[in-house]
Amino acid sequence: MSNRVIIFDTTLRDGEQALAASLTVKEKLQIALSLERLGVDVMEVGFPVSSPGDFESVQTIARTVKNSRVCALARALEKDIDAAAQSLSVADQFRIHTFISTSTIHVESKLKRSFDQVLDMAVGAVKYARRFTDDVEFSCEDAGRTPIDNLCRMVEAAIKAGAKTINIPDTVGYTVPSEFGTIIETLFNRVPNIDQAVISVHCHDDLGLSVANSITAVQHGARQIECTVNGIGERAGNCSLEEIAMILSTRKAALGLETGINAKEIHRTSSLVSQLCNMPVQANKAIVGANAFTHSSGIHQDGVLKSQNTYEIMTPESIGLNRNNLNMTSRSGRHVIKHRMEEMGYGEQDYDMDALYEAFLALADKKGQVFDYDLEALAFMEAQAEEDDHYQLQQLVVHADSTQGSATATVTIEANGETVTEAATGNGPVDAAYNAIARASDCKIDITGYQLSAKGEGQNALGQVDIQADYHQQSFHGVGLATDVVEASVQALIHVMNLTWRADKVAESKQKIQQKRAELGGV
Repeated sequence: MSNRVIIFDTTLRDGEQALAASLTVKEKLQIALSLERLGVDVMEVGFPVSSPGDFESVQTIARTVKNSRVCALARALEKDIDAAAQSLSVADQFRIHTFISTSTIHVESKLKRSFDQVLDMAVGAVKYARRFTDDVEFSCEDAGRTPIDNLCRMVEAAIKAGAKTINIPDTVGYTVPSEFGTIIETLFNRVPNIDQAVISVHCHDDLGLSVANSITAVQHGARQIECTVNGIGERAGNCSLEEIAMILSTRKAALGLETGINAKEIHRTSSLVSQLCNMPVQANKAIVGANAFTHSSGIHQDGVLKSQNTYEIMTPESIGLNRNNLNMTSRSGRHVIKHRMEEMGYGEQDYDMDALYEAFLALADKKGQVFDYDLEALAFMEAQAEEDDHYQLQQLVVHADSTQGSATATVTIEANGETVTEAATGNGPVDAAYNAIARASDCKIDITGYQLSAKGEGQNALGQVDIQADYHQQSFHGVGLATDVVEASVQALIHVMNLTWRADKVAESKQKIQQKRAELGGV
């Protein structure tokens, strides 16, 4: 049996399902390219039948990514498989991942069928998917709670039908490692054709055991682990990719297993996913948390100073976290910026150098010194910028009376070539600015969440504002970044306004198409 564990990343499918606001096609592509550089073997990038947007995202990624295999999810239904195959057809090689529930509670309560009927549906789906590709994966949803006899029958039948990968998910995070390991071991002992497929596992973290269950599974013969960056996903999340990669790397001598992950891309990819998904990483998170390589205890500090490995079993550099944050000033040239971006793992295709350098100079004039984390934050923001922004902030002036708690703001906004200036009052500078923008734009947005965080250290750190907003029964995520908190807040709102404007344009286009179809149907 091979000692190579296949890393199947589902950040853009299972992970994205858990987000308050959906990612744009551009944001999904940015994450996909980062995952490709990270070295994931397979990336599951969407559920194409679910929406036109998801279909477009899958197709765009499938057309672009070359070094990882792109996969799409489909229920055990022909229409789902058709959508997956069509969206993936632009790729050189791809995988269709089809699934159906197998546990008694799911079969009886959700599917309202007998197990034999479900087995027939699974076999039919695998055979149908094989018409489009020989790389078909089949998942037994809620396998962790499926009677072992039924699970063995389903796995054997799916392999016979042509599935090359069989996934055994602990869908609700119910099992403990000894129990899950026994399930995998039993399948290898009882399923006669199991040598014809790769056994995969997809563990959720409801009881905090997803990583432990996944490691136990590969110790019992599984050779694919399904995971997400930062462990994001439904409910308590999924198995964490970075934890799996570093466990298998750090404990290679004991486990005898390896992956194709480029560990030096871990920190950058984690930061990117956290930023674009608006999912902050907790400080004490293993591998990528802010405290992962921080030592507070005097005893620990003394030990690390004498020998780093006294309290560090891996180095920050091993995951791409550079301890030497080079400071830059407004005198730094473009070649320095390019070099620092390369040092942090970014290629020229990841950002617009002209826009980034302009933003860098503006920030350097304000702060005096710019650090790696500043540059990275600016790169994230520039990467999210769209060429067709409808609303653009031209000027912001705020006056606040801290003793009275009131403020006045004047904003000038350009929309479609026209400039509008409005003023308004509010309970504080941000409230006043938002009220002025509402007047100037006549854009009605319901802000449901506001979060301020510091990007960097010290009093000159960049302030990042993330806002969650509802508009026409959709949820949108806006981000603003500036040394001034009010300016960052306004940028975040403008970002959301442009997203809603584009959503309106898409809705208008759909309506026109429907009208044309109705007219043609009536002829």
